[in-house]
Amino acid sequence: MPDHHPASPVRDVDALEAQRLIAGGAFVLDVREPFEWAEAHIEGSELVPLARLQAASVPEGRPVVVVCRSGRRSAVAVQLLQSTGRRDVVNLAGGVLAWASAGLALTREGAGVR
Repeated sequence: MPDHHPASPVRDVDALEAQRLIAGGAFVLDVREPFEWAEAHIEGSELVPLARLQAASVPEGRPVVVVCRSGRRSAVAVQLLQSTGRRDVVNLAGGVLAWASAGLALTREGAGVR
């Protein structure tokens, strides 16, 4: 009989909690497309489009805040990472839209794709 483990629920955090995690050293994974990332992104984030995401794209040993435009793609990415055994992964609810709405800074500098 196959061993079925129910998927862990996605842990959503708001923009201020995400900011706190990032200030504490969390890795920021942006799973949008390159053209979206180029328009505006969270400073220090790494771009790995959802279609190219693999567990190896994400460093071990530190929490991960996953970001997209509105929180949908990032929730899928969190589930994917959790399926590989990662538990220290959270979803920025509302994505960069919520981040900007909270008055937090976005940048256009530092383009780099993993």
